[in-house]
Amino acid sequence: MTTDATGTEAIVYVVDDDESVRKATTRTFRSFGFQVASFGTAREFLEHDLKDLPGCVILDVQMPGQTGIEMQQELVDRRIDLPIVFLTGHGDIPTTVEAMRSGAVDFLTKPVDEKQLVATVRQAISRHIQQRDADQELREFCDRVRSLSDREYEVMELVIQGLLNKQIANQLGITEHTVKVHRGRMMEKTAVESVAELVRLCERSGIPGKDS
Repeated sequence: MTTDATGTEAIVYVVDDDESVRKATTRTFRSFGFQVASFGTAREFLEHDLKDLPGCVILDVQMPGQTGIEMQQELVDRRIDLPIVFLTGHGDIPTTVEAMRSGAVDFLTKPVDEKQLVATVRQAISRHIQQRDADQELREFCDRVRSLSDREYEVMELVIQGLLNKQIANQLGITEHTVKVHRGRMMEKTAVESVAELVRLCERSGIPGKDS
């Protein structure tokens, strides 16, 4: 197993119909301590029970059955957010552009420099870890928002629109003191440390703010 700077385990998935490439790539990443799982076709990978770990897919383009580009699109459709590094001997500019537009981290051609491949995958996994952490933060925030009372939620909506306590009181027809109480409870329940953090999380979760 490997750990990045944060100490999180990671896995590399190798999807390539060339057995020699699969074996060589698997050997390389295992030598660096990564968990590795390899597959000869896109379908084999898509039917595999993926581990709940940060990781990266090293994906060939031309394979029997489903192509690498088609597999990438299926991952997008399934909302599987594993980063993809294409490694192929059949690259061309249109295919490269299509892969990158669909979110591929990189498009490398065979034979690839081992150090370049490992560095690219490490960077992809690092980004994946950051994205997973951000997604977890957002899920926890949304759970906390659901614990708000109706009035606390109303106050939150007006806070992220930039209204002052007095303005919120006037709009809701309550006293400024009552606004402060609801605001304090809302900040405590959502576990945010500042209005700026509240605004950021609300924007990411789709709660409308002052620019809506």
